[in-house]
Amino acid sequence: MAKSIMIQGAGSNVGKSMIVAGLCRAFVRRGLKVLPFKPQNMSNNAAVTMDGGEIGRAQALQARACKVQPHTDMNPVLLKPETETGAQVVVQGKRVTTLKARDYGKMKAQLMPRVLESFHRLCAHADLVLVEGAGSPAEVNLRKGDIANMGFARAADVPVILTGDIDRGGVLAQLVGTHVLLDADDNALIKGFLINKFRGDPTLFDEGLQIAVDHTGWHGLGVLPWFKDAGKLPAEDAADIDSGGEGAFKIAVPKLSRIANFDDLDPLKLEPGVSVVIVEPGQRLPSDADLVLIPGTKSTIGDLAFLREQGWDADLMSHVERGKQVLGICGGYQMLGQTVMDPDGIEGPAGQVQGLGLLNVTTLMTPHKRLASVVGSDIGSGSGVSGYEIHIGETSGPDCGRPWLEIDGREEGATSADGLVRGCYVHGLFIADEFRRGYLATMGVTPGNLVYEDVVDETLDALADHIEAHLDVEMIWMLAADVAEPD
Repeated sequence: MAKSIMIQGAGSNVGKSMIVAGLCRAFVRRGLKVLPFKPQNMSNNAAVTMDGGEIGRAQALQARACKVQPHTDMNPVLLKPETETGAQVVVQGKRVTTLKARDYGKMKAQLMPRVLESFHRLCAHADLVLVEGAGSPAEVNLRKGDIANMGFARAADVPVILTGDIDRGGVLAQLVGTHVLLDADDNALIKGFLINKFRGDPTLFDEGLQIAVDHTGWHGLGVLPWFKDAGKLPAEDAADIDSGGEGAFKIAVPKLSRIANFDDLDPLKLEPGVSVVIVEPGQRLPSDADLVLIPGTKSTIGDLAFLREQGWDADLMSHVERGKQVLGICGGYQMLGQTVMDPDGIEGPAGQVQGLGLLNVTTLMTPHKRLASVVGSDIGSGSGVSGYEIHIGETSGPDCGRPWLEIDGREEGATSADGLVRGCYVHGLFIADEFRRGYLATMGVTPGNLVYEDVVDETLDALADHIEAHLDVEMIWMLAADVAEPD
């Protein structure tokens, strides 16, 4: 019979995803079959799964920490924001609808059976299922119909560990305030707490730990110091996208309002000789950038307008006039064309908009969403590539007659007549070390010896070591409860 325990946060972005990933690797190294689970996630940084669906990027990383392939059951409900008030709803890997926040609140009760179905399928194949919450259970105004935190924990009878973020300050108020706000039945499921992101000597918080224990009655499971290598692991939240690298070759990335699938940047940040500069709204694209990379987006038409509002379209034109390179991936590729047509109003009001005009292609938005893991090669060098596609829309035009990739036996991508601007639909290209080095070498970057996949696995092992050194992992195992068979 599988055991399970849930890591919830006393606030958003307290480090739950990273802690679950580290615990996954720690328990796997003890010889256990471990699987991750998050009932409901909200993220535009998704991963394509082995069964042809999509889940949050954090659950894909946690699956890797467990040394298994990601599966849609690991994140049965994924919300992908498209506007300030609406999001695409993905259930067990497939898009089912787009709803306003108020309407989604009415739908949640219908989703709990699907969530429990996925959870129990995982439990049937694991010794331990590590569950990640979303946001905070202290948001008791959202408790009715909840499927992400205590609503799920109560329905599945899974014990909870609460995580506080000391880096933000007020961590005792986070923990004790959560205890005060929750009702008695929810509180009874919280068995322990831990403190994350401590800077300095963690023993300085010994008294604080005891105060939290005295006020809540929960087990104190330790104080986790700041993990300095967290930036080497793929981030899920757009708020966590940072510039990185110290090399002379500068890649500028405009931070779009609906930026999606930005894991393309992770290998580039670690490549010697490269620096990746995330350009925040209100800033100009740096004039000394060697390459501008326009990333994916959940809303191509909406982010085209956003890009123009920042003046980045003019910056791009100046960049190309200086003979510098531009690469667009997925939504960024669509933006580079002449027009984006959406006759069915898939992304918003029906119609069409003018693109940036740097590629002689047009994009037609279609209802079908392509979700696929892909393999292929770089046409120029022959080096192998792999990655995934996750998009709506079909792109065609004269510049597609100059493809630069061969993917699953077909030509992919487009290149401008002068060779300065390229686009494609494939995410994850830069994970392939030979391709990444060759691509950068064409722009004068001396190849390094980075083996990106090794770095990710070594960092997961280091994270597990970090957690083992500072948290009571044995107590976490003891607090995990046997999962009852569903009725």
